[in-house]
Amino acid sequence: MIHNDYYTQETHGPYEMYNLGDFQLEEGGIIPDCQLAYRTFGALNESKDNLIVIPTWFSGTSKDWEAYIGEDRALNPKKYFIVVINQIGNGLSSSPHNSPASISMNAFPHVRISDDVRAQYQLITEKYGVTEIALVVGGSMGAQQTYEWAVRYPEMVKRAAPIAGTAKNTDHDFLFTQTLMDAITSDPGFNEGNYTSHTDVAEGLKRHADIWAVMGLCPDFYNEEKWRLFGVNSVTEFTEEFLQPLFQAMDPNALLTMAWKWQRGDVSRMTNGNLKEALGRIKAKVFVMPIDEDMFFPPKDCEKEQKMISNSELRMIRSICGHFGLFGAEGAYYYDQIDAHLQDLLNEHVSEKQME
Repeated sequence: MIHNDYYTQETHGPYEMYNLGDFQLEEGGIIPDCQLAYRTFGALNESKDNLIVIPTWFSGTSKDWEAYIGEDRALNPKKYFIVVINQIGNGLSSSPHNSPASISMNAFPHVRISDDVRAQYQLITEKYGVTEIALVVGGSMGAQQTYEWAVRYPEMVKRAAPIAGTAKNTDHDFLFTQTLMDAITSDPGFNEGNYTSHTDVAEGLKRHADIWAVMGLCPDFYNEEKWRLFGVNSVTEFTEEFLQPLFQAMDPNALLTMAWKWQRGDVSRMTNGNLKEALGRIKAKVFVMPIDEDMFFPPKDCEKEQKMISNSELRMIRSICGHFGLFGAEGAYYYDQIDAHLQDLLNEHVSEKQME
């Protein structure tokens, strides 16, 4: 167990912790006293039917969703009880650097998207006693978890909005993600995951950030100097003063834990590899929401899956920031699109007959 000032309430709070007890993983490992960090907005109503669940994306935390939530937004805490749950391994929930010696650092077990969703299910059912979810919405790896929710618990999830993510990761995206992992593990300071501080892996984390600079955005982001949206004055400032310090503050093993499950996100594991059958289990009303310039989860991949979901629509998000559109650097232009689609989805009546 090592300390990292990046993963604190001061940086990512406020949030609460929930102890799941000894949590059994799909790959066979156990996380003793598994902790989920979560943040809530609003209150659960008397009928317990106003819950919105939001899983986090790769490297992200519940802090990233603050800008999506507000009384003037579709995710309105005056109307809904919103629970943002940090995925296992993201640095706030149980992760390699904050776990007991038996599973710390490179001994941390493999975690799958299915483990995250089962853990989230345990949290909301044990703590709040809910039997239905008005909406599950998440971006990127959060979209992977959103699909898992809709397939794994079809009677519970009434609406789902996967943003910039797929139900089954593609081979192409698997290879992209592998380069992110290799950038970290090839640093001699990584020491097979037994470094003494994340700063030992500064060069590997820098290379990791540089790959994001290429694939996390799109050519026109640079052609049109849209890096200015991030408050910088040059490409060099964007990479060296924003992206590199951002990732160099993070724990390498945490990033690897998330990347491993990102690579293997696949709801068809529940149906012996049959993706159409898995997506056919979904009873929720689904808005599939790709980002038009996303190079990690291209719209074509998202649309292919959307066509396998009976009660679904494709709702395109426009963002020159590509996958990094999720950070909302375009302000109202981006958030207004998200709000419009989510409001339409939340206005959709989902009958009891549909959920049967």
